[in-house]
Amino acid sequence: MNAADTAFIMICTALVLFMTLPGLALFYGGLVRARNVLSVFMHTFAIAALMSVLWLAFGYTIAFGDGGALNPYWGGLDKAFLNGVTTESLWGTLPEIVFFGFQMTFAIITPALIIGAYVERVGFGFVMAFSAIWMLVVYAPVVHWVWATGGWALELGAVDLAGGIVVHETAGLAALVVAFVLGPRLSKNKPPHNPGYVMLGAAMLWVGWFGFNAGSQLAANGAAGMTLVVTHISAATASLTWALWERIRYGKASMVGLVTGTIAGLASITPASGYVGPVEAMIIGGIAGVLTQEMCNIIKNKLKIDDTLDVFAVHGVGGIFGTLMIAVFGGAPWAAQLTTLGVVGAYTLVVSAVLVFVVKVFFPIRMSEEDEQRGLDLSAHGERAYDHTS
Repeated sequence: MNAADTAFIMICTALVLFMTLPGLALFYGGLVRARNVLSVFMHTFAIAALMSVLWLAFGYTIAFGDGGALNPYWGGLDKAFLNGVTTESLWGTLPEIVFFGFQMTFAIITPALIIGAYVERVGFGFVMAFSAIWMLVVYAPVVHWVWATGGWALELGAVDLAGGIVVHETAGLAALVVAFVLGPRLSKNKPPHNPGYVMLGAAMLWVGWFGFNAGSQLAANGAAGMTLVVTHISAATASLTWALWERIRYGKASMVGLVTGTIAGLASITPASGYVGPVEAMIIGGIAGVLTQEMCNIIKNKLKIDDTLDVFAVHGVGGIFGTLMIAVFGGAPWAAQLTTLGVVGAYTLVVSAVLVFVVKVFFPIRMSEEDEQRGLDLSAHGERAYDHTS
């Protein structure tokens, strides 16, 4: 065990949890109408709790277990409920329990990202059931393929430092599926109720992302330092190019747009952050700020899919783009990157679609029109964030 590495990853674990609670909760919560903000907070917090328990029970072993003969595809159940993991068990230079905790925060934020696709109209029971099963049958197996020793994608030569494929592609495509099946909101043209929340949440995500990316080096060293710097540079550049492109197209650069660009730059650099330098990070972030903004328009205006908070355009497209940039700037084999993106994408789309149709048989996927108009805060949770609704 290396004490410096262990302390560093414990701090990074807290930072990644901070991304979800309160970062993502505030970012998403500010983007919805006042009558739905508590439902977003509820979804985020409840998913964090549920994924933690499920990661302990089955998620970790599916992702990082031995797997036996099926090891390229499946981690097995040998480490269910942390069976055999003690304070003396090591994962590289880390206590395995610390590695478990770090990876648990990734299992929390990935299904939490999907929340953005279905806010303001989805049933709470559906959210919990879908998120639980999805993490176990989509996210955890993909983790094994890409990050676990012997996983088929890792053996193929695919490179993804912190989750361009594992986190952002899977969450983005699942979000697209849920949004398509769910259908559009009754009213899609209401502005964010609290842009201040959006900025605060984005700022917390930016800070937490240092733990997300630099921590994925699993060591306190120069590589982690470079990862931290390129993460920051990509976020900063994408913020500026999003705002500039918005000014060119619409005549004004909005604060919500600026910080959405920040998230796009962070998502895009995530897979490549361990394999590029600051100049390449500027290029990746600069392109991401424009590319993801255009994808938001395509998804909503051309494809007519109400992915409410642009999860696929920002996270899905950003993660896929960044994964390809490793082949451009980081020397990863194109065949491995494209094959892994293709297989993971197809698997995520098919399994997510099946899950949506199965889960909605038992849990209504959509609130009634009356409940949607009333707002999910009161309809689903019997609470109200403010003394008035809008």
